[in-house]
Amino acid sequence: MATEMINRKRKADDEGGAKKKKRSKKAREDEGDLDVEAGLNRAFERMDGQLLADHIAQKVTRFGTDLSSVELSDLYISANAIKDTTSFQKPRNKDNLPDFLEEFSENPAKLSEAPKSNGSPHTLVVAGAGLRAADLVRSLRKFQTKGNSVAKLFAKHFKVEEQVSFLKKSRTGIAVGTPQRLIDLIENESLSLDSLKRIVVDASHIDQKKRGIADMRETMMPLIKLLTRKELQDRYSAEEKHVDLIFY
Repeated sequence: MATEMINRKRKADDEGGAKKKKRSKKAREDEGDLDVEAGLNRAFERMDGQLLADHIAQKVTRFGTDLSSVELSDLYISANAIKDTTSFQKPRNKDNLPDFLEEFSENPAKLSEAPKSNGSPHTLVVAGAGLRAADLVRSLRKFQTKGNSVAKLFAKHFKVEEQVSFLKKSRTGIAVGTPQRLIDLIENESLSLDSLKRIVVDASHIDQKKRGIADMRETMMPLIKLLTRKELQDRYSAEEKHVDLIFY
């Protein structure tokens, strides 16, 4: 009996060790995707729509522990809603964002144009922090013209009231912002989604602690609430007023 118990324990230890090694190997593989020097999580370069949908769902489950199963299901994004960008060959850094937008826009020339209505961009770029958003604004200046401003819709150095005033009086084709500030501006009806054609999530960027927009509760939960707003969810699969959901 004692020998049998010892054998069972040894078998359990072996199985546990194998699982631990497997988890450790996966962790090393994931760690290998994190290029801190370049500030990039290169895993996003390989993720198609299904992998991205699964990845985002896992993050929502991880951070949404206070939500019911029904509430979690309302925050699910279908793989069919996400545009496949795995064909893009350049590193997904701030300098290559303009090329990325041009490659995945049906009419790249229109990126330099602004819709006729004020505060109604055709492109939303969502970043995890104000400093990163400011960097992205600078990288997108090639699309800025006299009648087409690149809007700065993040909290760093900008008050909501200032952004409300800007949106009411300015035509803007591209708006760069952080998730919660974008939500606030949509809900106070300063930022219109009527002309929107694409949402670009700055997912590949990581900070010195190897964290991206999807790796922190304070950015991931507002992001998913923004992306799953009903007026957007309905348009990911619609032919009229279609919106592309793109992860950079």
